[in-house]
Order: sequence, then structure tokens, then C-alpha cells
Amino acid sequence: MAGHTVPVDGQSAMEWRDWELFCEVVEHGGFTAAARVLGHPKSSLSAAVQRLEANLGLRLIERTTRHLRLTDSGETIYRKVRPLFAALHDTHSEALAMSSAVAGTLRIKAPYEFGAHHAGPVACAVMGRYPELAIRIDVEHDIVNPIAENYDIVFAMLEAPLPSAGIVIRRVFTLERGLFAAPALLEKFGEPRTLDELRQLPLLTGPSDPPWAITAPGGAVEHLAVDRARLTSSNAHVRLQAALAGHGVLRVTASYTRAAVAAGELRRLLPDHACEPLNVHALLPARQFVPAKVRCFLDAMEAHARGDPEAYIRP
Repeated sequence: MAGHTVPVDGQSAMEWRDWELFCEVVEHGGFTAAARVLGHPKSSLSAAVQRLEANLGLRLIERTTRHLRLTDSGETIYRKVRPLFAALHDTHSEALAMSSAVAGTLRIKAPYEFGAHHAGPVACAVMGRYPELAIRIDVEHDIVNPIAENYDIVFAMLEAPLPSAGIVIRRVFTLERGLFAAPALLEKFGEPRTLDELRQLPLLTGPSDPPWAITAPGGAVEHLAVDRARLTSSNAHVRLQAALAGHGVLRVTASYTRAAVAAGELRRLLPDHACEPLNVHALLPARQFVPAKVRCFLDAMEAHARGDPEAYIRP
């Protein structure tokens, strides 16, 4: 819609893109957040809102150093206009879904661990197969609503509450997890042979980790408390670095530590015990049609999960 104008009798041409960018600024709570999500310069968003205000002869936003506040006129216009743009985007996505062409931009959000070791390699293979497809992967831990944040796919580790409505949940991966530690930590504490011995070692955890569920060889499930972790971070790479430095025991997907284990930098602990696997789901906007680019990427992820990476790059 960028650049489309409609002359209005006796008035300046109407820039519909300015209206949409105004809605995006309000939706994301400010110019800085909207610029980050949209990938636009903050100055261009500010200019768009200023043009719209000048065109309408109305003040829409009261600008302060800390907060964005809508005027009464701005509130009324946002409330009436935002649903129109949402419906337009839905119609556009549905129209694209009717085509078999895998093209355009696919917007994905994923936690670091999954994005780096699974979504990233699949994205590279898919882009190699479909030259008209561009992919954006935002790597963050927090779960967001794909509709509100304008994502095509949000990959989520479902250990936290989900967005409430307007989404479809599709499971993509069940990933094996294990317990890992550096030789330096094991030299200091000794290598644990039982869960009771493991409890004596410092842990490296995520902020939303419940007690770690670990199944013993006999089938009994025990839970390891994580409330006294040595380090807590939502970033799996930060936890991995702490593990490599000998600061604690890491629970993570086995594929994430494969290189470090092969190099002797980490060792798997209690290999006869099983950690609760990590279930990764794809959150999609609830639409009548799923765009071809989304179907293609999810099919590729499932092939990757089956260990058949060539399946999604064959003609």
C-alpha cells in the first residue's frame, strides 16, 4: 500500500500508508517499538504520523519523553481504522494462500536455541529452493501473539502461558534433552551417579523453568528443584557459555551441545536417566487459508525433525 494516494476534493492526497503506520505506532506502544518490529527508521514513522496529522488538521498523539498518549481524536480514529487494516491484511494473506507460489516475506519468531539450531538451518535450505522467498527470523524468548506482532509463525516452548485467542497451535518438534557439565566442574564436585548426588551441583536454568523432571532407569520420575540456580538466563547460549566455563549443570537439547561434547568440552551426566523432552509448537494466526510460504516452511521443519533434511529441498 505504500505510495498509494487518493485525491480528496479540495484537500491534499490521502496517504493510506500513513494511516497504517499511525495504527502500528499505537499498536506497539510507541515509535521506537514500532520501528523495531517493522524494521523501519523511527524518523520515518514520526514523519508519517506528522503528515497524517497535517492532512487531517488534527492532533492524534501527544508526544512525551516517556509515554505515547492518544488524543481523543486519535483514540477515535485508531479504534475505527485499525480493524480495517487488519481485515485487509487477512484478505491479502488469504489471497496469497490461494496461490502455490512460495514468495514474499516470511516473518518468524523463535527462542534462541531453537532458532539457531533448527529454524535457521531450515530457513537456509528453503531459501535455496525458493529464490523469491525472503525470511526474517527474530530470536527472542518471550511468547507473543502472532496476530498482534504480525508474525506468520511463532515457535514457542510451551512451558509458559499462551496468547488467549485468534491462534492455531501446531506441534512441530519434540526434542531430546540431557544434562551436561564441563570436566572442570566434575573435577571439583565429582561426577554424579545418582539424582541425590546431582542435587549437590550448581545448576544453570531458564527463568520459567519448573522443577526438572528426570526419569530414572526403573521408570520413576523425580523432580530436581531449580530455585537456587547459580545462573538464570532465558538465553540458551548464555547458559551454554556458563556450562563451558564450569559454573554449573546445563539441561538443554542434545543437538545444542553436540559439538562441545565431541570436543570434550562438555560431558553428558546420568546418561541412563531421561529428561523431560522439549516440546516446540508453531503458533499461527487463525485464518481460513494458510499461506503457501507458511505451509512450505512447516513441512520443511517436520522433515528436519524426522531426520530427512533432503526432503524439503527436493524439487
